[in-house]
Amino acid sequence: MRIKSQRDFFAGVLFSAFGVAFAWGATTYTVGSGARMGPGYFPLIVGVLIAIMGAAITLKALVVETADGEPVGRIAWRPLFFIIGANLLFGVLLGGLPGIGLPPMGLIVAIYALTFVAGLAGDRFSFKASAVLATLLAIGSYVAFVLALKLQFPVWPTFIA
Repeated sequence: MRIKSQRDFFAGVLFSAFGVAFAWGATTYTVGSGARMGPGYFPLIVGVLIAIMGAAITLKALVVETADGEPVGRIAWRPLFFIIGANLLFGVLLGGLPGIGLPPMGLIVAIYALTFVAGLAGDRFSFKASAVLATLLAIGSYVAFVLALKLQFPVWPTFIA
């Protein structure tokens, strides 16, 4: 069989690999049954569904003809670096790094940092648009996680709160 869409083929293979890995990891928890679900039930089902979706995308890439074969282009290193870096920075700022003495900076600071660093991944960076988005995300996250769900984690830096 010939690959008729490289993008769909490799995306499907990645979906399948991540789905299988996710489902396999979920089996380390108690799965339970449909009537009495354990902590591993939902991740197992999600992993299996992602793997099935990946298999379907891979099959489509082998069956459905495309005009140019949809070749996979170069890896976009800049967006990859900034998006992954923004998520790592979010985690570090939210929880801190006790090993090096960095205290938790809280949800609000972490969301602002995430938004501004992730904004640098694009071709055009707008400080104003990033500030508006960060403010909306911070307010929405505070309302959803702190007020509605009553989750206990630092909202502000420890030296302020």
